[in-house]
Amino acid sequence: MYRSLPTERVSVIIPVGDDLNYLDRCLDALDMQTYPPHEIIVVDRDPRMRATAVAASRGALVVREPSLTDAAAMAVGYNQASGDIIARLDADSIPGATWVSSVCESFTLNTSAAAVTASGVIMEDDGRARPRSTSLSTRTYFGLLGLALGHPPLRGSAFAMRREVWQQSRDDLCVDDARQHVDIDLSIHLAGAIIVDPTLAVTVSTDRSTVNGGANSRPWRGLATVLRHWPREFPIARAARRLSAARRLGAPTPLIESR
Repeated sequence: MYRSLPTERVSVIIPVGDDLNYLDRCLDALDMQTYPPHEIIVVDRDPRMRATAVAASRGALVVREPSLTDAAAMAVGYNQASGDIIARLDADSIPGATWVSSVCESFTLNTSAAAVTASGVIMEDDGRARPRSTSLSTRTYFGLLGLALGHPPLRGSAFAMRREVWQQSRDDLCVDDARQHVDIDLSIHLAGAIIVDPTLAVTVSTDRSTVNGGANSRPWRGLATVLRHWPREFPIARAARRLSAARRLGAPTPLIESR
């Protein structure tokens, strides 16, 4: 737990598409935080905009962007954030009561981190954990993408980034390409080190369906995102540029970051 009261303002961004039925549960968890978020911004991706009424009734800010690509809609949401830290959860994410304070602590402990991330613990809707599925999902996502990128990727179910880092990176994103995996694209263009912090893990549903094709489309969109950025973002070339940039700033950057 955070040893003293955090001073950072944390903006929590939640995209919602056809997973509206999970939103109340996520907002309930945020209401129970020991250190409340500065603001909650719901990005309504549903053409029927059903999340707008739910989010507004719970006191969340709403960004209505059903016609934009996932990346462009998320960029609008991130741009609306006024906190020092921009945290991202999915609608089916259930953060523990100390999650927001743990995000602040993670940045305090990892002073060179541009972003911190964790995976989701897969659970049935009746509360039963799926450790094997969780382990396979985590190892596959972080393992394969870590090799492809040369560093850990962000995972949308639970990550946070410094607001100034987002402002430095946002103009480089591929926001107009609907084939891009929004979290992987951000991972590629983020200006700084990404730290994997297991203490930030949240529970996620086994039954979540996602916008634009659901779970079956995500591996292909992830592959398309990685390949779009090669050969310039091939891990060896990417690592060399990151180390060079770190030396210019006078702060060494590890090739593989984890806490």
